[in-house]
Amino acid sequence: MKRFNVAVPKGDGGVELYPMKEWLRRHPDQLPAGLDPTFSTSHQLRNGLKKQGWSVQETASEVHLVPPGSNNASAAVQAVLGDEAILEEAQNELDEAAFGLEEQLRDFIADNMASIDFGGRKYGLYVDPTGTDGIEYQTAVGRIDILAVDETGNFVVFELKRGRTPDHAIGQLVRYMGWVRETIGKDKQVSGVIVAKEISASLRYAVAVVPNVSLFEYEVEFHLKRAHELP
Repeated sequence: MKRFNVAVPKGDGGVELYPMKEWLRRHPDQLPAGLDPTFSTSHQLRNGLKKQGWSVQETASEVHLVPPGSNNASAAVQAVLGDEAILEEAQNELDEAAFGLEEQLRDFIADNMASIDFGGRKYGLYVDPTGTDGIEYQTAVGRIDILAVDETGNFVVFELKRGRTPDHAIGQLVRYMGWVRETIGKDKQVSGVIVAKEISASLRYAVAVVPNVSLFEYEVEFHLKRAHELP
């Protein structure tokens, strides 16, 4: 598991590292909107800080986040970390070319749900009586990535992972499925879908004994067209 640290350059050219979540608790004014250092994941906090202009440098075991506006901060951190961070950051950018964030995967599926074939089934976004749609649907046990319905009105809970799917994804999914069945879906069937770039063998074994859960791996294709072929 990677360690997430805030890297603060010192006046003597060195760098001080602070655990990211603890640093954010002491500096709540730096928190990305809508995130909490206790309940948000380290990856969510990292992505939120990156959107706010923070520099992110990663190695195989650590993630260093540099606040914006620090003079020569990235260079100072890089001098301490060495070339490994540059190489791994470049590799991470290549690995993330498909979907850099889970939010991008979520939005792509939500926007194209009507045209995606989920094993012969078609789904549409759920919309509750207040007009709230099923994207990042808030529940008492967390936010569902996508809450959908099939043509008969039965519920489908989507858990999305842009990369390799960890085993705990099944725990998240069945928790959301249970909430739906006990609340808004009492008279409906509830199924689940996990979508990831790569489904692990251990997750396949776990899902083998969980009814009404399907696994899908996504692929992203890139095409070029000559200008005269464009409308």
